[in-house]
Amino acid sequence: MSPKVTVYVTDWCPFSQRARSFLDSKGVEYVAIDIEEDETAAHRVEGWNNGNRTVPTFDIEGKGIFTNPSPAQLTELLNLT
Repeated sequence: MSPKVTVYVTDWCPFSQRARSFLDSKGVEYVAIDIEEDETAAHRVEGWNNGNRTVPTFDIEGKGIFTNPSPAQLTELLNLT
C-alpha cells in the first residue's frame, strides 16, 4: 500500500507545478492543497518551514514533511521505479 501524500502548493509556483507533474507522470495519488485558498493549510506550512510559506511542501504519511524535494528524492520516498 502506498503512503498517503498531501502536497501544499500555489497555482503560480513553478516548483509546485513541476512537483504535481512529476506525481501525475508516475501515477501517484495525492491531495493538493493551495495555501493561498486555505489559510489553515498556510499556517501549517509556515509551522513546518520556520515561518515561511515555502511550496511545494509534502506531507508523506509515515515518512514526514519534505519541503521542495527533488524528483530523485520523491522517487526514493515513494518507492517509485
